[in-house]
Amino acid sequence: MSEIILTIEDIDPVELYGEHEKKLNLLRAAYPEITITSRGNYLKISGEKKKNTQDVKAKLELMVKALKQHKKLSKQDVEEIVNGNNPFENRIKETRNSIILYTRDGKPIRAKTANQQKLVESTETNDIVFAIGPAGTGKTYTAVALAVKA
Repeated sequence: MSEIILTIEDIDPVELYGEHEKKLNLLRAAYPEITITSRGNYLKISGEKKKNTQDVKAKLELMVKALKQHKKLSKQDVEEIVNGNNPFENRIKETRNSIILYTRDGKPIRAKTANQQKLVESTETNDIVFAIGPAGTGKTYTAVALAVKA
């Protein structure tokens, strides 16, 4: 039996666990053989296989790191982490090239993710571009910004 106790510091546990522990339940569903118990700022991870408890610990640490760095952690981000991806490594660095246009107030509108940047770059060389993907990924927002720029 393997058991790990994590102490969560400097972040709100509700932001990490989700309302009614919805984010934590995504992790529980992905690892049904692991027991995750939350008590305030403490998380207890226990299970038969040490590898699985270490995997859950790594995913929880990535969630904590994401919250500390980006100040938010959406349910979609947690789903990607559970699936073994790091949703934050695909975010591009803000560069001059990623700026599409400026608002009247002078605020830059830019591509925020690598896929949005690909969309912007592909419109420079193609007359028609089709973008498909999950809702909320910025396809329409980026397309409208590009249309205003044109």
